[in-house]
Amino acid sequence: MPETQGFIMAPLDAEAPPRPGPAARARGLLRGRGWFLGVVVLPLVLAAAYLYGVAADQYRSEAHFLVRAQGAGRPAAGGVAALLNGATPATGAAPDGAVEANSVADYLTSHDVVETLSNRIGLVQRFTRPEADPVFGLRTDQPSPEELLRYYRRQVDVHFDNETGITSLKVRAFRPGDAYAVARALLWLGELQVNAMNARAYGDGLGQARRQVAEAQGALTRVQRRVAALRSVARDADPSRTASAQIGLVSTLTADLAAARAQLNAARSALGGRSPQVQALAGQVRALEAQVAGQEGRLAGGGGGIASDLGNYEELRLEQEFLAKRYDAAAAAYEQARERAQRQQLYLVRVVEPNFPVESVYPRRALTLLTLAAVLLVAYGIGWLIVAGVREHAG
Repeated sequence: MPETQGFIMAPLDAEAPPRPGPAARARGLLRGRGWFLGVVVLPLVLAAAYLYGVAADQYRSEAHFLVRAQGAGRPAAGGVAALLNGATPATGAAPDGAVEANSVADYLTSHDVVETLSNRIGLVQRFTRPEADPVFGLRTDQPSPEELLRYYRRQVDVHFDNETGITSLKVRAFRPGDAYAVARALLWLGELQVNAMNARAYGDGLGQARRQVAEAQGALTRVQRRVAALRSVARDADPSRTASAQIGLVSTLTADLAAARAQLNAARSALGGRSPQVQALAGQVRALEAQVAGQEGRLAGGGGGIASDLGNYEELRLEQEFLAKRYDAAAAAYEQARERAQRQQLYLVRVVEPNFPVESVYPRRALTLLTLAAVLLVAYGIGWLIVAGVREHAG
């Protein structure tokens, strides 16, 4: 074969290699794009077919509420307002009733509420409607408590906002009436929980004060009965007044006796001892002496004397006065505890009532497909980079 400028010339009659046909090109394209179709396109097609052909519409009912204490101020500010007030958002004071609101939110997602809703409004039946799809619906009409709780928490969202103190309640169901009914029932259960918390707090706050009042009242009643028994035995309604009157009587008789003795001495000096007048004065003196001795004996006698009764009576009276003051103090403390407990009573404020949904908001088909596409593309890209690196090292 001729040579020209160092190049070997091909024969003029050599045939060019045949070009691949359309079928071969398609097979080559499929071989090159097979992984992309299997990893990205096929899952997207299946997901779109399910979302737009099988997945059932879901409706959402939403409500907002506050848990506040009676007479409480405005919720504590957060964010910029907290900074302006000299507090950081992390250390700013929590809104009034924040702990109670969080406890109510936790209660609304508990197994107690699920059981109550199942018994009262047929929660399982509302999540297993005929139009429910296999993926987003409850798979069985006889779920275990744990399975039902997991599904319930997927369909019901309760969120407490620390900035505003507002709790948002969102319920999803396959029928508008079901979502509305569950949301209303949850608000009702939340109010019952707040009332139960009030009852417990009220009872705990007043329990000690109530017991102190009862103890003081019982002790005062017992000492009053002892005073009444003493008056009954002594047959004296007021031993203190009786003793005062007796002392006055003794003092009067003693003064009369002293005067009579003075007259007797004067008469003896003037008339002698045998004078009838002197004898009469002597008899009067003896009579006064007997009266004074008798009244003094009654006043300062033994166990049945006025002095003994007065001592017992005064002891009981002092005890009665002390217990009366104790009872007054306990009653005042109880009243203060009652007023404080009333000021701390919680109540649930419905900021936004549950709405009756008209249009379905779930499933979010377009957003779900876009998210799935992004995830699959990222997964495909990572896999392609790994395979390319392995081939490069192998070559």
